[in-house]
Amino acid sequence: MPLVNNKVGNDCTAGADKNLADGRALVDSVIKVVACYRHLASCAGGCTDSLQLRDELRQTREKALTLAEAICRHLTSHLRDKTLPEDQRKEMELLWVAFTSSLELLHVDMCKVFNIGDTFSLTNTASLVQTGLQGGGSEVAARALSLADLNQEPPTLPAGLESQEQRAMEQEISQIDHMIDDMEKKVNVLRWMVEPRGPQYADPLSSTESASLALVSVDEEQPGHEPLFQRSFIFVLLLLLAVVLVAATLSVCLVLFS
Repeated sequence: MPLVNNKVGNDCTAGADKNLADGRALVDSVIKVVACYRHLASCAGGCTDSLQLRDELRQTREKALTLAEAICRHLTSHLRDKTLPEDQRKEMELLWVAFTSSLELLHVDMCKVFNIGDTFSLTNTASLVQTGLQGGGSEVAARALSLADLNQEPPTLPAGLESQEQRAMEQEISQIDHMIDDMEKKVNVLRWMVEPRGPQYADPLSSTESASLALVSVDEEQPGHEPLFQRSFIFVLLLLLAVVLVAATLSVCLVLFS
């Protein structure tokens, strides 16, 4: 009878679970940072746009790129491992789809901020769109960047800073383009083939659907209460019967008096 080293097997299982947990934590972090960047990007070009907002966008963008590089290395190395168990591979593929989707959203928002930066310059605040919003996204950015507070005095705009920021953002957009292409070449995960798993992907009933189900259950529990469609059916039937009786009466009258 062959001997089985249980300690080695347990260590391998624990290591695989740790890798999966690390991947989940990284993907959750980048999703939050990308959501924060999208929130900040919605203020660009508006009346709340400022040098502080542009700086918060830059910090959030750098944080997202740092996480993206770490996630790309982590998921690529494990998905290219031929010895990865099937159940863990499916979980890694789910993380891969969530990560690539977030990366594409980040790319879209970065292109949006880049175009807005070309159109609306901070040197001429009168050209900003008066959206009616007040306040900024400093609190949101601080939570995403794990900082205590980002509220600062609005700094003055140094000469040539905007053009420098635009060039840096253009390079970062190209970096994400290259990262997405490189990921698709190294790992071939078809998104439409990846099935969601677990209760977190279940489709909960909305409040309207819950109310409808409650009304149906009440109707079923009350035998004397007729549903609405049944009353409508009876009304239409009686109306048709009345039309037939009137037509028959007219026919008889025509026969008798002709």
